[in-house]
Amino acid sequence: MHRALAASAKINLTVLFCSQSGLQAYHDKGFGREVRWDIPLLEGYTSFFLKNWSWNPGLTSFWGLLNPGVIGRIAQGRYDALLVHGWGRATNWIAMLTAIATGTPLLVRGETNLLNPPSSMRQFFRKSVLKPLFARTAGFLSIGQHNTEFYRSYDVPENKIHLTPYAVDNQYWLSQADALLSHKSDLKQSLGFDRNSPIVLFSGKLVPVKRPMDLLRAFETIAESLNSGLVFLGDGELRGDLEGYACKRSLKNVRFVGFRNQTEMAPYYSMADVFVLPSSFEPWGLVVNEALCFGLPVIASNKVGACGDLVQNGVNGFVYAAGDIVTLAERLQDLLADADRRTTMGIASRELITRWGYREVLDGVLKGLDAVAESTRRSRRIPAM
Repeated sequence: MHRALAASAKINLTVLFCSQSGLQAYHDKGFGREVRWDIPLLEGYTSFFLKNWSWNPGLTSFWGLLNPGVIGRIAQGRYDALLVHGWGRATNWIAMLTAIATGTPLLVRGETNLLNPPSSMRQFFRKSVLKPLFARTAGFLSIGQHNTEFYRSYDVPENKIHLTPYAVDNQYWLSQADALLSHKSDLKQSLGFDRNSPIVLFSGKLVPVKRPMDLLRAFETIAESLNSGLVFLGDGELRGDLEGYACKRSLKNVRFVGFRNQTEMAPYYSMADVFVLPSSFEPWGLVVNEALCFGLPVIASNKVGACGDLVQNGVNGFVYAAGDIVTLAERLQDLLADADRRTTMGIASRELITRWGYREVLDGVLKGLDAVAESTRRSRRIPAM
């Protein structure tokens, strides 16, 4: 996304990073292994790394990012606007409060939705903290429908909310899909599947919140009646349980391919015919975007944030209640038994994702900046009293 914004002649972008996670190898608790992303992350835009003074550095806790150097960067940069991603780390708050103190217009882009309501105590605390912040925020860059609903619940006016889709590099994924299309049957055969069998794909961490066991159990109910396959792309603490279950139940058409880096994932999407994301909590789920680029119908739970925009029930997939394994199995049956329906839904997926990419992200950011500029001009016209 940063490269797409920096490529615009209308934006002079500077990115302030609070951590080098991803650039350097790090232990990902969810995947249960060391991870280092194999795609260029810093090309095409100006960036600076801020020293992290946290006593327990990391991305999983509020105090894991503590970068007081952001104060000087903002104060000295004289920026026309500051875009902060979320409010879940100490540095986010330091940056937002600095923006307010220096009169720098603040734009906020978060992932939060209302699909998993917090406890009453947490909701009270959140509102008591966020409402005053939101009142001082110049604009909100919404990642999608469910995120917009969250902002509305805090009485944020519509003219301050600008759709800025949660997107992946569609150009890359679409090109990979086109290049691998003719190899679909060969890729299936390479994993020991029948060349003509429809394949179900799960991509993500094998952890409880993703509910991969739901998918395995749903697939089990239809495995005998349909010649199909299931691929788990990813790793995590539940892998042993899943493999053990598949072995005990003699589920022969299930494959566990482990963690794959970004440049290694395309063949698995390409061989698939249906994509499933059964999570009980998923602020968005960018794997859905990737699946749509490969023209896959998607079955996802109603706790997946992306469903509000990218899964149209009965059009390019199905949405079901998280944890409802019976309905999940029925939806799998519907798609795996009907090649024509998979094709129709796949076409709808690909058409939908072409309108949900970096171009639309840029449009949303520019609208947010234009609104900030207009608000600033109006405030400057008000005479001192």
